[in-house]
Amino acid sequence: MEKTLRKDPAKKIGSAIAVCLIAALYIVLFLLDNVLPANGFTLMLIPVLKKGAIYSLICVSMNLLNGFTGLFSLGQAGFLLVGAYAYAIFAIPADQHAAVYQYFDGGAIGFSIPEALGKLLGENAGAFLGSIICIIIAGLVAAGFAALIGIPVLRLKSDYLAIATLGFAEIIRAIFQWNSLGPVTNGSNMLRKYTSLSAIKIGSIKLATVFPFLIAMICIGLIVLLINSSYGRAFKAIRDDEIAAEAMGISLFKHKMLSFVISSFFAGVGGALLAMYQTTIQASAFKSAMTYEILLIVVIGGIGSISGSCIASFLYIACNEWWLRFLDSGSFFGISVPFFRDGFRKVVFSVLIMVIVLFFSRGIMGDKELSFAGLVRKLSGKKAAQAAEGGDGK
Repeated sequence: MEKTLRKDPAKKIGSAIAVCLIAALYIVLFLLDNVLPANGFTLMLIPVLKKGAIYSLICVSMNLLNGFTGLFSLGQAGFLLVGAYAYAIFAIPADQHAAVYQYFDGGAIGFSIPEALGKLLGENAGAFLGSIICIIIAGLVAAGFAALIGIPVLRLKSDYLAIATLGFAEIIRAIFQWNSLGPVTNGSNMLRKYTSLSAIKIGSIKLATVFPFLIAMICIGLIVLLINSSYGRAFKAIRDDEIAAEAMGISLFKHKMLSFVISSFFAGVGGALLAMYQTTIQASAFKSAMTYEILLIVVIGGIGSISGSCIASFLYIACNEWWLRFLDSGSFFGISVPFFRDGFRKVVFSVLIMVIVLFFSRGIMGDKELSFAGLVRKLSGKKAAQAAEGGDGK
């Protein structure tokens, strides 16, 4: 007997809606970069969008490890640092090394990948392709560090794993500020003058806001594919019950290492994008507080939810850096308010986070994902129910 396979119309409509929304998003981002004039609104919106996209990738990479594999790691800031430095080191133009590495005789790395490609393909094409290559290198270097430290630490569990990975992040931060590595890392001094987001162009078309969204979306898409693969199912099995997973033939160490390395790779990519966004980086900024901030966003969005991490990232960045800024200004709609002073924004922000945690104990999305197909099914179901009620009434 032949079975006829019918496509789910709701899924088809949901996919079409998603594609249209993504296309509309990139059109808006393109207009922000190239057409719309700079004003107070766009000058606040563009940085929030850029940083929100970068933090989305960073939080999703952490969620892959903590939410989908059940490994409580607190070393994300260390992998961000490694990725940011790996990117910057290979993206500083050769003629700027003397200025950047002024205390270390011009540094040990005497070339720049974007600059080398720029001589062959043109400045803008070189900056675009060179930045992508440097971003991939950043991810690979971070993954290499993860593979090295994963051998001892992944045999630990729960709090012990968290303490070990947190210690790794602090050790890395100290090592990168060590003057003996100064010719490469510039010691405790900042790295600067590398290819930033503002240099990303195709011809005369600016892509400063489009670029981080493009990279983040590709990386998050790859993570989603991984989670929905057999490896992703193995990660979830380990998270739910390690003993049962091992009894089913899943190699615990192998899959933990795989999850740890992949998560670190995408964290390194996120660190590279963060370096491009900030235009300067310094190891002292990658403190444990950065890891706690990322973990907080993951918890707010929902542990085990990719879309939750993305939504929470934009909400967190917007609230922290834009929407609540008026609380530090000393006035509200021109009316002087005595307790609206520097730091009050952080107090209100902390209260909002507490409210979210209290009333959404599993986060905004819990362990569910945003689905346009599900929304279409619900709406069509309601319409069908209303039509049935109308028919019964007649």
